[in-house]
Amino acid sequence: MRSPTLVILAAGMGSRFGGLKQIRPVDERGHAIIDYSLFDAYRAGFRRVVFIIKHEIEADFKAAVGTRMEKYFDVKYVFQQLDMLPEGYAVPEGRVKPWGTGHAVLCCKDAVDGPFAVINADDFYGPGAYQAIYDFLAQDRPESEHAMVAYLLRNTVTENGYVARGVCQVENGLLTGVTERTHIEKRGEDAAYTEDGETWQPLSGDVPVSMNFWGFSPAMLRELEARFPAWLDASLKTNPLKGEYFLPSVANAVIEEGLGTVRVLPCHEQWYGMTYKEDLPGVAAALKRMRENGIYPEKLLD
Repeated sequence: MRSPTLVILAAGMGSRFGGLKQIRPVDERGHAIIDYSLFDAYRAGFRRVVFIIKHEIEADFKAAVGTRMEKYFDVKYVFQQLDMLPEGYAVPEGRVKPWGTGHAVLCCKDAVDGPFAVINADDFYGPGAYQAIYDFLAQDRPESEHAMVAYLLRNTVTENGYVARGVCQVENGLLTGVTERTHIEKRGEDAAYTEDGETWQPLSGDVPVSMNFWGFSPAMLRELEARFPAWLDASLKTNPLKGEYFLPSVANAVIEEGLGTVRVLPCHEQWYGMTYKEDLPGVAAALKRMRENGIYPEKLLD
């Protein structure tokens, strides 16, 4: 079996944050969140990484991150471009938005030849999450078995606005479904979500949520490829400029159709991200505390 690969989704431009947050420094040494992620991945055992980026940010990304990482990992670059579509399909006039996380992962099908993990470039997941997913992927298991790291909702919300989260339904340690809640706001130790902007439904802070940290066998790449044309047929009719092919939606379908299972790996670590610029000081302060407590050295993979 090939050693696990870490796939990092780094093509998004951070519309709500404003600017290229994938490489925004979060400490005085100039490290970005992705530097902490790669450090955690390396000490968990990963030695292969695929960066999914856009051609427009290639030079900046390589200068800030990629070239340095080639000393530690077998590095590959994959480009998520709008015109990467099945034969017979074209980009709708006026479309500028990427096709979503499912499409991003599908773009790396020729760069991955074994089990792989998927993370967002601008999310801090914590060292325990990488160890859990690596240990799962490193075991010889059927291709129908996948995994996901789940966080407690209270550990993933921001003080500075709303967030979107995939709320997980779990039975006997296996994922039975993910429901996307696109507008969740913090309410003390708990939260609430709205679908219409007016009525609110409470959410317990203990609810497990997906932060897009997955562990897949190559079978998921085949599922993403096989289901994409039907999704395009539907989405191009109903939402041609903004529709997104979401990775959790395909995972849901695999579960519902009995084609595979997703083991939920619980994680009680604090997740950090920079949805908004106002989140940056809190993230920087948290990472500083972790360095002071010896969780991270001052020098990462430099």
